[in-house]
Amino acid sequence: MKQIHLALAIHNHQPVGNFDFVFAEAYTKAYLPMLALLERHPAIKLALHYTGPLRDWIAAQQPDFLKRVRALAARGQIELMTGGYYEPILAAIPDADKRGQILKLTRAVKKDFGYDARGLWLAERVWEPHLAKPIADAGVEYTLVDDTHFKYVGLSDDDLFGYYVTEEQGTPLKIFGTSKHLRYAIPWTPVEEVIGWLRAQATEDGARVAVMGDDGEKFGLWPQTYEHCWGSPTSNFQSPTSNLQFPISNAWMENFFQALEQNAEWLHTITLAEYQKKFPALGRIYLPTTSYDEMTEWALPAQLAGDLARLKHQLQDEKREDILRFIKGAFWRNFLIKYPEVNAMHKKMLYVSEKVNSLEGIRGLEKAQKGKKAREGGEGAPAASSLPSTPSDALSHLWASQCNCPYWHGVFGGIYLPHIRHADYAHLIEAEMLADQIARGTRAWVNWELRDYDKDSRAELLVSGSAMNLYFDLARGGAITEWDWRAKKINLVNTLARRAEGYHRDLDDAATRGAVQLPGEANRLDSIHSTVVRAKEAGLEKLLTYDWHRRVGLIDHFLAPETTLEQFARAEYRELGDFVDQEYKAKVKSEKQKAKSGKPALVVALSRDGHVWQGDVFAPLRVEKQIVLRAGETHLPITYILTNSHTQTLALRFGAEFCFALLAGHSDDAYYRAGGLAREQAYLDSRGEIAAKQIAMVNEWLGVEIILKMKRATRLWRAPIETISLSEAGFERVYQGSCVLPMWDVRLAPGAARQIEMEIELKSLPDKE
Repeated sequence: MKQIHLALAIHNHQPVGNFDFVFAEAYTKAYLPMLALLERHPAIKLALHYTGPLRDWIAAQQPDFLKRVRALAARGQIELMTGGYYEPILAAIPDADKRGQILKLTRAVKKDFGYDARGLWLAERVWEPHLAKPIADAGVEYTLVDDTHFKYVGLSDDDLFGYYVTEEQGTPLKIFGTSKHLRYAIPWTPVEEVIGWLRAQATEDGARVAVMGDDGEKFGLWPQTYEHCWGSPTSNFQSPTSNLQFPISNAWMENFFQALEQNAEWLHTITLAEYQKKFPALGRIYLPTTSYDEMTEWALPAQLAGDLARLKHQLQDEKREDILRFIKGAFWRNFLIKYPEVNAMHKKMLYVSEKVNSLEGIRGLEKAQKGKKAREGGEGAPAASSLPSTPSDALSHLWASQCNCPYWHGVFGGIYLPHIRHADYAHLIEAEMLADQIARGTRAWVNWELRDYDKDSRAELLVSGSAMNLYFDLARGGAITEWDWRAKKINLVNTLARRAEGYHRDLDDAATRGAVQLPGEANRLDSIHSTVVRAKEAGLEKLLTYDWHRRVGLIDHFLAPETTLEQFARAEYRELGDFVDQEYKAKVKSEKQKAKSGKPALVVALSRDGHVWQGDVFAPLRVEKQIVLRAGETHLPITYILTNSHTQTLALRFGAEFCFALLAGHSDDAYYRAGGLAREQAYLDSRGEIAAKQIAMVNEWLGVEIILKMKRATRLWRAPIETISLSEAGFERVYQGSCVLPMWDVRLAPGAARQIEMEIELKSLPDKE
């Protein structure tokens, strides 16, 4: 009789900083039903992977769940996989952090489930050849990538019913390939078709294994999958752990497991760990840098991503697999080019990792963890009484900041989700603050350095202090691209510019045809890779507009008098100056006299000799901006000096743009505060014009108020930054931040100068009850 093995690996993950209700919904709709299904079918074996953020939530909210998983492991039904604890892209983090994250989750698996993990779930299957060594050096025997990786070196589907061995510097690692066919078939196609496909792959020697590794959330949490996978909540199976009911007759997963049992004579479920011990490798392999097929498409520039998607759909319709096997896009690191905001966060992570990993005691901490593991066989976490806790805390926050979710974007929200970006930055700021406290103590301080921070060969100005960090992009307008309020653990300019995405054409095309599906309309069951266009609200195609520069702080604009707020908000206006994204020079000096508090201060002077259009003349103009940072203080005096370097009088409309990211665009506890602005018109996603001496932006939930103060009443524009992005539930509008633009009409005779003063104060609000 022909036989075959089936190895399923279910990856369960929630991002650092995700909402508690999302964790709870995923637990109820996906993780708990899967556990109950395994309990009902003890003969079915598979691998489970729970990431650290999810494990932490389950341990705090549903501790009995861990005990039940442990029982399945004890009876040999499941294996538990390790990985980076906070689900980082391993290729993108320093080697010390790779090792530390893997060991942290391996110890947690041992502590929670009594299981020695030997397999590693590779986040987003992002593989680079050098990873074999650090993964294996962390005690891992095998990992799992996509079949795409193997096909790029000439293998076919028929070559992937087993595993291969690669090596780096002589250190071996076993590698399985998950089948894209099975990923797309389970749980979308009829059970009998899946079983039929497996039967067709069986052989007389029975040595083959078909592998399917994919997200656990697709079994209930993804749109329309809950009833499909688990059945109607009014059906006839009563869960032993909750008041939910799961049907037997019409639930895909129940039917699938029953079919596996009914065909057990020739179809054998097995864990990956068991298979790699029982069977030899199919051969050696050296895989290229890549990820799963869809990721290579998403990582491309927008125009090419859209072109590639359409080309692949065309070739699939024509059944041209002979050509498709040679079609590929970019690789994961291209997200660092595609989204400057991703690169900024990544380089911040590397900067903080350098600080934290250089702390005295960090290396001793790892040795102590190893010693404890050897003595007790447990997770190996350092005992508070025997080891300094602060270096450990800094390391934990650093690792949490490496959670991959906001570092890219595909069919899920990724970088477009402000609360996920906010969480990673919060951990980065906390890790850096702890590292600085160890190195410097708790006194107030401020310093600066010129450093090629974003790795583009041009230096940025980094001003750091015990109260705030301000990073200035000298090559691009001298703008503030990071503004960390340390006490609140917030990067105030953690915004996201509006830019074209390849899938925007799909929205435009569907809207033109009247084919956009809205909530409440009859929707068929589709995978997240379906070509059906869904949107969470009507008219999103009308909101597609794109920025030509990053939306951050201290951006210098010169506008035509006829420019309207609507034109500026949509980035559909003419910029008259060459200051927004061109180079500024920097000088930094210590303030001659310390503030009354006696704390040190720095004066940052930025300047550019640029030009501004006056009719047909590109007239020379000098812009200087001076910022004073005082140690331990959270207010920022700013002085502009505009000097006419031309031989004729200049008539200018000058504006200084500040964009702040305060998470909530339309919430009663997040609003503008200014004289003459009614509360119902003051949401952070509102737009309008007022004349005022000051305007404040408030988020009571965050406990912050940002107050922009001018010397006299000034014309002020405000407008939200809202992106249109694609998620698993369809196209959606996402609030990324609010722009405030104070403006001044300036007339300068030849050689004359105008000084403009303002101040930004950061005020901490009482904790909201």
